[in-house]
Amino acid sequence: MLLAERRKQYRRVLEGTVCIHPASVFDAMSARMAQSLGFEVGMFAGSIAAGTVLGAPDLVVLTLTEFAEQIRRITRGSDLPLMVDADHGYGNALNVMRTVEELETSGVAALTIEDTVLPTPFGRRGDGLVSVEEMLGKLRGAVAARQDPALVVIGRTGALRHGGVAEAEKRVKAYQETGIDAIFLAGASSREEVEAMHRVTRLPLMLGGAPPALSDRNFLASQGVRIALQGHHPFYAAAKAVYDTLKYLREGGAPGGLKDRVASEELLAIALKQNDYTRWQGDFLR
Repeated sequence: MLLAERRKQYRRVLEGTVCIHPASVFDAMSARMAQSLGFEVGMFAGSIAAGTVLGAPDLVVLTLTEFAEQIRRITRGSDLPLMVDADHGYGNALNVMRTVEELETSGVAALTIEDTVLPTPFGRRGDGLVSVEEMLGKLRGAVAARQDPALVVIGRTGALRHGGVAEAEKRVKAYQETGIDAIFLAGASSREEVEAMHRVTRLPLMLGGAPPALSDRNFLASQGVRIALQGHHPFYAAAKAVYDTLKYLREGGAPGGLKDRVASEELLAIALKQNDYTRWQGDFLR
């Protein structure tokens, strides 16, 4: 599928009337499996990128180039529209513009830019927010930098955790005037918060990993929420499976004992595009 069509498909989700859960993916195989299961959208988080590429925690030690390279592998490997967490855009507004350029050419359908102060400055504990003025410059820069008008730019705010509803309302109202396409709410914990944000913006909303109080997708849809993340359990499950398998073998377990714990030939055929490669061998190597 052409990249422009993937972006249009993502926009159809934002323009719809339902709330979906994206598939958290981290490489070409996981994206293919998500697509085979019918997920509408894939999500590649910054924290999962750090884990996948570097084996590092979510401390913004991954470079933009490393992030873009992994994204390219994912978008080349499947047709799933991919949204990514671009953190703070890797610097100031000019860095944000470069980030949009790199990620757009890597094939993303959507990207988020957040207002968190990143990386954590010397002497500070916990997160903080950049000024509204700085964030407005970043978002305007992001919108100006995109070449494909179908690319979705999302403003992410952590204001609910750092200032409460009043601060979040102020920021959401301001951010929506920059030309972005949606608002990502990090840290929403109650229906009242979601309702308040819905009242102050005309843009579709997205939620991060939400608590049980925000698990009703019908309610979320009625409040303009079009995408609600569920965390990144596929990556964590994969990490445990690798560890458990290596431990079993290291402790003397026989490979035959793993039969019911590894991917079947049918699943590998999906993950590795085996049928496509078999057909291409027949078409072009004979």
